[in-house]
Amino acid sequence: MDQVKQGTDALFILLGAIMVLAMHAGFAFLELGTVRKKNQVNALVKILVDFSISTVVYFFVGYTVAYGVDFFSGAETLAAKNGYELVKFFFLLTFAAAIPAIVSGGIAERARFGPQLLATAVIVGAIYPLFEGVVWGGKFGVQAWIKDVAGAEFHDFAGSVVVHAVGGWIGLAAVLLLGARANRYRKDGAMSAHPPSSIPFLALGAWILAVGWFGFNVMSAQTIDKISGLVAVNSLMAMVGGTLVAVLMGRNDPGFAYNGPLAGLVAVCAGSDLMHPAGALVVGGIAGAIFVKLFTLTQNKWKIDDVLGVWPLHGLCGAWGGIACGIFGQKALGGLGGVTFSAQLLGTAMGVAWALAGGFAVYGVIKATMGLRLTQEEEFEGADLSIHKIGSTPDREVSW
Repeated sequence: MDQVKQGTDALFILLGAIMVLAMHAGFAFLELGTVRKKNQVNALVKILVDFSISTVVYFFVGYTVAYGVDFFSGAETLAAKNGYELVKFFFLLTFAAAIPAIVSGGIAERARFGPQLLATAVIVGAIYPLFEGVVWGGKFGVQAWIKDVAGAEFHDFAGSVVVHAVGGWIGLAAVLLLGARANRYRKDGAMSAHPPSSIPFLALGAWILAVGWFGFNVMSAQTIDKISGLVAVNSLMAMVGGTLVAVLMGRNDPGFAYNGPLAGLVAVCAGSDLMHPAGALVVGGIAGAIFVKLFTLTQNKWKIDDVLGVWPLHGLCGAWGGIACGIFGQKALGGLGGVTFSAQLLGTAMGVAWALAGGFAVYGVIKATMGLRLTQEEEFEGADLSIHKIGSTPDREVSW
């Protein structure tokens, strides 16, 4: 029976890894559908290459930083327990690689390719796994300290804060250091509208992400005996709550309609194993409202050119999810309990502070030493031709 359990656990977490790997196609198409046509190739290439850099760095450095586990042993050792430890690395890698995929959407259309890959290596090798290790790996005694101070450990079942808030707040730092796209905010106070280049691709990206999210959340149990249908249904309820509120507040705008479910799913990650489905619906709905309101404010009033809205979507909705776990996870609101509001607030604040500090440090040093941004001419021409020497539809550009 032990052999069957080991094999089943390995298959379970492998399927989760594959589902979250597929989410990276969702990141790619969400960005492709949002940016202007002259930057579509760059959107697709960035996500794939960032994932590849993340894999190498997380395998040799980041996973060891987070969990103290390395793979410097023979294949015979690595194959033990049906290779469970390897596929567990694969699963957690897909989470780590989500950080640069999140940042990519914020800095789209004007960031240089090489410097962003360097930032990816540093973030996935050190910045992200240090906080991951604190929350999920028990590093540095921080969780024990939070428990002493706040009555419970910081709970983040599937990464509202560890993955999404950290990625979103790192993204905000990168966006602020990079500056707005050329002519986005004009000197006369007017703004140049950059509508999505392809609503079908944007919608496809959102659907891929939404489907993959059930691997992201449910498979965070990591072994088959801990699987919970509660996690699945809470994810579903948060997804539809975010959708409905975003459609209502966004006045049927398809960009809001397809980011609404993602906002709900970001927020429910932390407490998806604790909340009542009705609570998850409320959490998702509030996240949808946060995205619509804050995306509009950042773009129109604060003039922060966060192209895909990664700070409101991942940074703010992720932080809300961490805090919401301490509210709707309580038994008084139908949850399973075992969490406190103060512990969730403290852990969330730590994640936000760490991400901001890390984001400004990494992108600040790169900006000062090698530059983050395309030249004015390259940005005008578009990242596709400037970096990759081909557009997304080259058949339309032939002259014969």
